[in-house]
Amino acid sequence: MKLYFAPGTCALAAHIALIEAGVKHQIVRVDLKQKRTADGRDFNQINPKGYVPALELEGGAVLTENSALLGYIGELNPAAKLIGPAGTMENFRVREWLGYISSEIHKNFSPLFRPDLPEATAQFQRAALARRVGFINPTLAGSSYLTGETFTVADAYLFTVLGWSRHLKFDLTPWPALPTYLERIAARKAVQTALQTESEAKAAARAAVSGA
Repeated sequence: MKLYFAPGTCALAAHIALIEAGVKHQIVRVDLKQKRTADGRDFNQINPKGYVPALELEGGAVLTENSALLGYIGELNPAAKLIGPAGTMENFRVREWLGYISSEIHKNFSPLFRPDLPEATAQFQRAALARRVGFINPTLAGSSYLTGETFTVADAYLFTVLGWSRHLKFDLTPWPALPTYLERIAARKAVQTALQTESEAKAAARAAVSGA
């Protein structure tokens, strides 16, 4: 199993989930500008959408979109309890959060990465984010994770997208449960491993460019 990723992107969520699940996998860095993988493949041939994450399964099938592949990863190892058993309310609750994070949080953050975004549009996006993030705060004020006291793949996704707030100068302090939540997840061993691996991959890419 191969996870195609780029440092700093939402692929971090799948990377964390794979480690948490204890699933044997490889990670392959993707140059999103050139659409080339670190092992020399044309990434558009792997994922015609042109973005990460993409999860290549044994046999060659490829899964894309965090809302789909995180659920898949979660079900690979039931003992890790990253998602409830298929068909249960616990499973659907995690998937409900995956859908919310994808459509209401992730997609409202994405335009803010554009350096040419008009200020009026940026203000609109930040206001939308404030409403959507505000909805989450009461849940996390009453529990350690999104669905209670057990870390799930939805938490891996939310940690990833909320982690962009510092870079994009989106202040989370109006929602006091959120900074504490991020600290709690950042302390997890799987998260630290994923972040370190991606940091090393980013440094290696920079070294390769400077040495070319």
